[in-house]
Amino acid sequence: MNPVLFPDILLLASAFAVLALDLFRPRARRAAFHLAWTGPLLVFALLLLQTGHQEHVFWGGYVVNGRGFLFKQFFALAALFTILLSAPYFRSRTARPPIAYQGEFYAIILFATCGMFLVVSAVDLLTLLVGMEIATIPLYALCGFRKGCPLASEAAAKYVIMGGISTAMAVFGYSFLYGCAGSLRFDAVLDFVSRQPDSPMLLLGVLFLLAGVGFKLALFPFHMWAPDVYQGAPLPVTAFLSISSKATAVAFLAILFSGPLAPLTTRLASTILFLAAVTMTAGNLGAMKQTNLLRFMAYSSIAQAGYILLAFVGQSAMAQVAVYYYLLVYGAANFVVFFIIAVVTRGDNEEVRALRGLGRNHPGLAALLMLAMFSLAGIPPLAGFTGKFMLFAVAAQEGYYWMVLFAALNSTVSLYYYLLLIKEAYIVTPESETTAVVITPLQMAGLLPLSAAMLLFGILPSVTTLIQKIMPY
Repeated sequence: MNPVLFPDILLLASAFAVLALDLFRPRARRAAFHLAWTGPLLVFALLLLQTGHQEHVFWGGYVVNGRGFLFKQFFALAALFTILLSAPYFRSRTARPPIAYQGEFYAIILFATCGMFLVVSAVDLLTLLVGMEIATIPLYALCGFRKGCPLASEAAAKYVIMGGISTAMAVFGYSFLYGCAGSLRFDAVLDFVSRQPDSPMLLLGVLFLLAGVGFKLALFPFHMWAPDVYQGAPLPVTAFLSISSKATAVAFLAILFSGPLAPLTTRLASTILFLAAVTMTAGNLGAMKQTNLLRFMAYSSIAQAGYILLAFVGQSAMAQVAVYYYLLVYGAANFVVFFIIAVVTRGDNEEVRALRGLGRNHPGLAALLMLAMFSLAGIPPLAGFTGKFMLFAVAAQEGYYWMVLFAALNSTVSLYYYLLLIKEAYIVTPESETTAVVITPLQMAGLLPLSAAMLLFGILPSVTTLIQKIMPY
């Protein structure tokens, strides 16, 4: 067996091992936790050792290449930090009911990550869709994992309904693409798109496919589910949705627009730019009035999806690098915020006012919150600035200067509501005496590398150079 498949097999084996341990030793909760985070860590280490320029296709339906290595590293790290973030939520110290079934929870996280691995290794549309569903369907269960919580039940129900609609739209779009090309293989679809890019059936299929992915990515007007689901789901699940699930949808689009649908990039540019413009605007305007931290992060992620779309109007080397780099810095900053929310709110109602007094009681956490907000807003020299600069540069390279100006204005608007959280932490006086903030060693283990990445990626150009060497074009 080729060694490049070992990370994928190890991740799947880790998921089954956690499930088996929970089945035969249900009280070995600490062992299940340690096994759950060790698996993604070892997978990430293997992927680091194997990263290269080679491309291997197995059985005609599974490809392992540079882009797959990079995205799999991202998904493995996201699973690792989600598991670290979730550890305190299995104890009954929260206002909401605690999360039960710890082993199943970790196993579902790992199984969803296996689906994400499948997405970035697909060589045909069917495998791509199956991978997306394996990555998404477990999240329906995770959203309602906290039994006895009406908000969690509401979040799961809404996510199932919206997810079903998005899958139906994607499959309907697939039917048009199959009718045009006579096959779901990327090379066959690419051949038809190259010969008949103006086919009405082809364009209709692509539009339905974009609508289906738009639900997963929470693009306007398919974003209505995100605030309620983010608020109702357990916080670790919200973090996983915000980062891993969104990155999977971005990888889905990146594979399509750099592969079978590449000849349509110019024709679809106006549609993509329109979606980007209205999405970032809706996200920024929606975030301004939020008093709940998780709903705030939902609208923030909607706006960030609009910025990411800018890279899909270009086919240059910079476009692929910009997408992946921005996912890295967005994921790091978002995880920092979710870790801080978990520490400060302790599972109670995650309101913005919970941040009051943080600057006085725990200046270190307040400083990390400020850096994360500035990175998401795109303030130099943090990594978020470099990421947005690269996204804007892709649009400018294609001549869409007006869109760059519009996105820059939106980014300036976003600074206002990110500053509101900083104001709560540093300036607003709490109405009552706040409890002492206690950071567990696991939370510290998650915060330190994420904070370092948020700072160092913005000032080390070698990161983008390394991505450019590995990413296939």
